[in-house]
Amino acid sequence: MLSSTRRASIVTELQQSGEVSVQHLADEFGVSASTIRRDLNALSKQGRLQRVRGGGSIEPDPRPFNQVAPAFADEKERIGRRAAELVSDGDVVILDIGTTVAQIARHLRGRRITVITASIAVVDLLRDDTDVELIVLGGVLRKSYLSLVGALTEQALSQITADICFLGASGVRDDGSVLDSTGIEVPVKHAILRASERSVFAVASDKFPGTGLLSICGPDRIDVVVTTSKGCPALDSLRSQKVSVIEA
Repeated sequence: MLSSTRRASIVTELQQSGEVSVQHLADEFGVSASTIRRDLNALSKQGRLQRVRGGGSIEPDPRPFNQVAPAFADEKERIGRRAAELVSDGDVVILDIGTTVAQIARHLRGRRITVITASIAVVDLLRDDTDVELIVLGGVLRKSYLSLVGALTEQALSQITADICFLGASGVRDDGSVLDSTGIEVPVKHAILRASERSVFAVASDKFPGTGLLSICGPDRIDVVVTTSKGCPALDSLRSQKVSVIEA
């Protein structure tokens, strides 16, 4: 069996069972445990699974993009409009995945800027704009959430320097730290932060405290938060740590 065929079969089995051991896969495909480990490492680098001790697992996808987009739609539009005002003509801008950041892209149409993104939703909004120079990062396509992830995405970001980036999150703790719930998205967010001179988080009121176990960053890596939330402990904490909070 070709390695590509075996790896596709591994992903299919993980999608069905959620988690499986190295030894089980080795027995099933009649190969050595070291071969399976190489397969799992390759699939992990592509963003197609998450390695766990002794095997691999597939993270459950979040709700599809088109189901999430209508939630808090008015708040996201207000955030998008206000956040777009932080961009100056000529800026190089990185836009994260997510429904709120997509609204920022909508309000950047017609601007003479460069936009770099791993979001197919952002690409759809800007691809016919003759003023915006659009750079699309490579990677593995997560069809449910219209995003590109994995080693190729991270490597591309390592070669880029942007003036400003806009990121989303699934939760903001009371101490001002920002979280996400999708493991294969978090390394891309880390790479975006490293590639940008200025970082802006765009978060609607439902993200306080929101959800998430995986750390994106602490307040020390945040320059601006644009939000519709008001008067919560997390915002007080962010302000106390010199983060600019803009209420949309």
